[in-house]
Amino acid sequence: MQYKQLGKAGIRLSEIGYGSWITFGKQIGLQEVKALMHTAFDRGINFFDNAESYAHGEAEILMGRIIKDFRREDLVISTKIFWGGNGPNDTGLSRKHLIEGTKNSLRRLQIEYVDLLFCHRPDLHTPIEETVLAMDYLIRQGLALYWGTSEWSAKQIEAAYDMADELHCIKPSMEQPKYNLFFRDHLEKEYLNLFEKYGMGTTTWSPLASGILSGKYNQGIPSDSRLAKEAWLLPDNFMRLIEKTKQLQQLAEALDCTLSQLSIAWCLHNPHVSSVILGATKPEQLLENIGAIAVKAKLTSDVMKKINDILK
Repeated sequence: MQYKQLGKAGIRLSEIGYGSWITFGKQIGLQEVKALMHTAFDRGINFFDNAESYAHGEAEILMGRIIKDFRREDLVISTKIFWGGNGPNDTGLSRKHLIEGTKNSLRRLQIEYVDLLFCHRPDLHTPIEETVLAMDYLIRQGLALYWGTSEWSAKQIEAAYDMADELHCIKPSMEQPKYNLFFRDHLEKEYLNLFEKYGMGTTTWSPLASGILSGKYNQGIPSDSRLAKEAWLLPDNFMRLIEKTKQLQQLAEALDCTLSQLSIAWCLHNPHVSSVILGATKPEQLLENIGAIAVKAKLTSDVMKKINDILK
């Protein structure tokens, strides 16, 4: 396991992280979470990702009960604020919700601070200066160490940097975008200026495109699979993606690795990726995915060209 700096920030994250999205509190319970987090930590993972909205807060509660098994200084914990409940002030990036939501997350996680705090989506109804000032306050109060955004456009992120500079506030350090073989434009096109200008780090999610890039849907959608349980994740161009997945599967076999490992290694290959967040539901699945680290060395320029030829 390599530990990479979060862009130009000093904090170091394991190149592979482990996240709770969709799984904690919905597909797996406390004992499964305990086994998975210990498996992850034993293999060098120090970065664990969460959000106030995951399983309506239950994901943070489960993670919080297991965090106590470890020395806090050995962990990098993140959460994300935007969707906190049904009240009129429980959603968005207002000063009120950011501060209250963060404190609620910390209470569920049973920790005094999170290392990384993300604005989970852009809020078109709150002035950017209010959001920037609130995030600055949370860091200066010691409730978070670094702040960033998730699924913001480059223009919105640039506005946050500019406003932080104008107000003499602590600037964002990172973005958490979706990134995989089928979804590439954010990192490879839109954010390029942000990496160069600000040294922005990234913690990317969905490296397997909700399991499509594991190959398990090549023969259909199993009834116990993620896409069967979370039908809203099914992309409109599903069958076209499956055809490409089958070609990628053949390439993975030629490299003597699994398709999951090839797909994750491809994400790790991008120098602008600080950490790739996995979402495994079983220890053996997590161990297989961590094996992507060894596959990175196989991604020669010739292999990368073959991948791009398949994806066109």
